[in-house]
Formats: sequence, C-alpha cells, structure tokens
Amino acid sequence: MNAVVLFYLAASTGVFMVANSLLKTYAAGGSVTMLVAALAAFCLGNFLMVKVMQGNGLGLALALSLVFQLVAVTVIAFVFFGERPSGLQVAGVVLGIVSISMIAWPQGGAS
Repeated sequence: MNAVVLFYLAASTGVFMVANSLLKTYAAGGSVTMLVAALAAFCLGNFLMVKVMQGNGLGLALALSLVFQLVAVTVIAFVFFGERPSGLQVAGVVLGIVSISMIAWPQGGAS
C-alpha cells in the first residue's frame, strides 16, 4: 500500500466517521438536514473508497476500511456520545485489529 492509497483510506475513514456522527445526531432527534448531510458524507466516503479499491483491490480495501472504521467509531462513541463498550466488545475490536494485521501483512515471495 503506497502513501496515496493510505491517504485515501484515512480520508474515507474520517468522512465515514463524520457521516456516522451526523446519522447518530439525526437518530437522536436531529433535523432532516442532518440526515441529508450524513447521506452526502456517505457518498463522498464511498467515492474515496473507490480510490482505495483501485490501489489494493476490493477485498483488502474493504477489510482495511471496516476495521479502521470499527476502531474509529468505537472511540467516537466513547468520547463524544458517552457509550461504554463491554469487555467482550473491546475484545472484538482487538480481534479486528489482529485480523486486519494478518490480512494486510506483506506476503513476500511469489504468490
């Protein structure tokens, strides 16, 4: 994964976190404007993910994105929305990090 693809992955994760935060605000009684803004942000995030897919293929791009989002959304839910994950949920996040490390680990040699 080169620096440009990593930038697109980080940018898409950030945009998806904004979109999910807007959606959470809408779900808690926000206006339709929040919903429209969340949907627009999801569209931008998916556009950025296409760039990641072009650089790494569908499987690796989505695996990376999903685990990055899992960690980021857990942190945002904890810090901004006061949600507290259980021990089992924290273990699931840790396993997600381990699994993506195994998926993204350089293979080396010919495949």
